[in-house]
Amino acid sequence: MIQVAQLFKQFDKTEVLKDIHMTFEDGKTYAIIGSSGSGKSTFLRCLNGLENPTSGSIIIDGVDIVKNEKELPKLRQHIGMVFQSFNLFEHKNATDNVTFALMKVKKISEDEARKIALAKLKEVGCDHRATHFPHQLSGGEKQRVAIARALAMEPSVMLFDEPTSALDPEMTVEVLKVMKQLTHTGMTIIVVTHEMNFAKEVSDTVIYMDKGEIVEIGSPKEFFEETKTARARQFLANML
Repeated sequence: MIQVAQLFKQFDKTEVLKDIHMTFEDGKTYAIIGSSGSGKSTFLRCLNGLENPTSGSIIIDGVDIVKNEKELPKLRQHIGMVFQSFNLFEHKNATDNVTFALMKVKKISEDEARKIALAKLKEVGCDHRATHFPHQLSGGEKQRVAIARALAMEPSVMLFDEPTSALDPEMTVEVLKVMKQLTHTGMTIIVVTHEMNFAKEVSDTVIYMDKGEIVEIGSPKEFFEETKTARARQFLANML
C-alpha cells in the first residue's frame, strides 16, 4: 500500500502539486488523467523519489520516503517505472538492456540474468528482437523492451508515465495490450495516460488532476458516467 498525505511540490514560486492525499491499494490499477501541466507526471515521479516533494509524506511499506531518502535505493528495487522516452541504453541490445540492472543491482549471474531477460522479452512479445539494438527497434518494441526491463526486477508496483504518448496508433495498441495483461498479475499499477479507453476499460480507479490538485476520484463507471465536478466534465467534453 502507498499512502500519500499533504503532498506539496513547488518549483521556484510555482506550486505544481497542492495538498495531494491518496491511498493506492495493493494489486489495483490506477489511471491518472488530466490536461498537460496538471501535475500528473510530477506526482508519479514523486512516488519513487525521482522528484523530491517540498513537503508532505509518501509512505511505502511503512517507510516515509520523503523523510527517509536513504531507504529509496532499497524500495526502488520493488518499484518499476516505464517512461514515455524509453530510456534504453543505445549501445546495448534488447537482452543486455534487461540484464544490466539484474546483474548490477541484484548481483545475479550473467547466465541467470539472460534467462530472466529472455523470459520477460517473450512475455512482452519481443523475444524475436532479443539481439537487436534500440536503433533497430520500432517505438512500440522499444517500449515493450523497457517494460520487460522493469518486470525483470519483479516489482510489486509498476509506474507508467504516459508510455504511449510517443507512439503511433498501431504501436500504442501493442503496448496497451501488454499493460492490460499486467493488470491480472497482482501488481499495483499506476498509469499516467491520455488513453481514455484504457482508463475506462482497465483501471480500477480513475484519478483526475487539474492545476496540481486531485479534483475527482472514482471507479471508471463513476467518473465517466456520473462525473461530479464541472472541471472533470469540461475535460471529458474535450477528450471524448
